[in-house]
Amino acid sequence: MFRLSARFAFLAAYAMCLQPSMAAAADDTKIARGEYLVRIGGCNDCHTPGYFFGKPDSSRFLGGSDVGFEIPGEGVFVGRNITPDKETGIGSWTREQIVTAIQTGQRPDGRTLAPIMPWHAFAELTEEDVTSIAAFLQSLKPVSHQIPGPFKPGEKVSTFMFRILPPGETAAAAPN
Repeated sequence: MFRLSARFAFLAAYAMCLQPSMAAAADDTKIARGEYLVRIGGCNDCHTPGYFFGKPDSSRFLGGSDVGFEIPGEGVFVGRNITPDKETGIGSWTREQIVTAIQTGQRPDGRTLAPIMPWHAFAELTEEDVTSIAAFLQSLKPVSHQIPGPFKPGEKVSTFMFRILPPGETAAAAPN
């Protein structure tokens, strides 16, 4: 009887030791899936410095853009730092708050994300995909990079910007 109890205790202890490594492997799979989705989704296009000038700074991947987008009547918006930096990024956000922002456009402070952020399309992501993206973002090296803006219409802009025009409008007719 002692042998059976000892074997059971050993197997139970062994199974408990496997739990963390199995969880880590599952998390690694989720992070890898999130990285894949972030890369094919083009998140770096708006959130990585240098991307719009043809020289993305991979050391500051997703650390925030250096280019703004002007949307007439809305203002100028610059791709935010979405690394886990607590001061300049999303490091103080929970995974659930990141998921909510991606799928609904609502930040933890109640503000709505910039209109350029395609959260309407991201609302269609599966729960697995959006939580994988959040896990990947939380796994990144934090980048300390304060982003300017957003800027209200008519406010002086301190960064290079692209102007987005409604169909049929020309740059000459757009407000300065």
